[in-house]
Amino acid sequence: MSTHTRAPDLPPPSTAIGPVAWARKNLFSSWLNTLMTVAAVYVLMVTVPPLFQWAILNADWIGTTREDCDSGGACWVFVAVRWDQFMYGLYPETEYWRINTAGILLVLLAIPLFIDRFAYKLWLGLFILFGYPVIAFYLFSGGVFGLEPVETTRWGGLTLTLILASVGMAASFPLGVLLALGRRSKMPIVKSVSVVFIEFWRGVPLITVLFMSSVMLPLFLPEGTYFDKLLRAMIGIALFQSAYIAEVVRGGLQAIPKGQYEAAQALGLSYWKSMGFIILPQALKLVIPGIVNTFIALFKDTTLVLIIGLFDMLAMIQAALADPNWLGYSIEGFAFAALVYWIFCFGMSRYSLALERKLDTGHSRK
Repeated sequence: MSTHTRAPDLPPPSTAIGPVAWARKNLFSSWLNTLMTVAAVYVLMVTVPPLFQWAILNADWIGTTREDCDSGGACWVFVAVRWDQFMYGLYPETEYWRINTAGILLVLLAIPLFIDRFAYKLWLGLFILFGYPVIAFYLFSGGVFGLEPVETTRWGGLTLTLILASVGMAASFPLGVLLALGRRSKMPIVKSVSVVFIEFWRGVPLITVLFMSSVMLPLFLPEGTYFDKLLRAMIGIALFQSAYIAEVVRGGLQAIPKGQYEAAQALGLSYWKSMGFIILPQALKLVIPGIVNTFIALFKDTTLVLIIGLFDMLAMIQAALADPNWLGYSIEGFAFAALVYWIFCFGMSRYSLALERKLDTGHSRK
């Protein structure tokens, strides 16, 4: 009786798996893709090496004056010398520790939110939304517990950018959700008010909103009433962005099948319970990319506060470029600003992707 021994399976050819297969499928699958790949490689070869040489190899990193920039490359000495102004604006140098403390406290409070086994995420999240802003405000402004008062007009740099962006996001999101629900309401008055509000704020540019909030709003207030300029900017940004958030959320609500609404009614749930427990969780999950895209746009739009005399990071860089001692280094200043904005915006986009994967329930349409 003969026995047959099965020969071991041969490995797949190198052209079917691995880098070679990936390149053939994605880069050289057709003559057009091949031509575009070659053109892209040529552009990278022409631009990347000189840029790397200018920004890294030939750059000046250490020094205190423009005379220290003599290599012909980028002068990052300019950024190093002006670093404190770019980060803190005109905030008193002796009080930087207050901003640093607020930043470290926020990081420490946020860390448990990313731990799956942490049992008090809801309470911690509520404290971050409502308790932490009070602590940060008194740290920044002072006037209590022996802290030196610092006017909001002296707040600036990246600190002001983060304050405007975070307050705008936190305030515009719940207001936008309410507006989206109001626009889909069956009550005529609620629906009309929501539609008018959304269409009005979407119909004017943000720069106009900021200008009106700074110049025109005080004219309608009682004589002698003082309304902080920074607070006016925050309110204008929040109202403006809430209109865009509302339309994003409304798109998610319309994407929910009608059967979900009927199922909530069949369970005997009230309107707010059905929205809070069934409809909104599904709708918000669907529109995560749109919400994050709106938040990224808000983060970049904070640069417009320069029009009302608030100096965010980009405004501080422009002011530093007007210094006669540093004329001619605008490329380094704007490159640094672009890098900072890219880091924050890219971080938000990556977090949104991670959140989408975490909340994915396998119901996506192919």
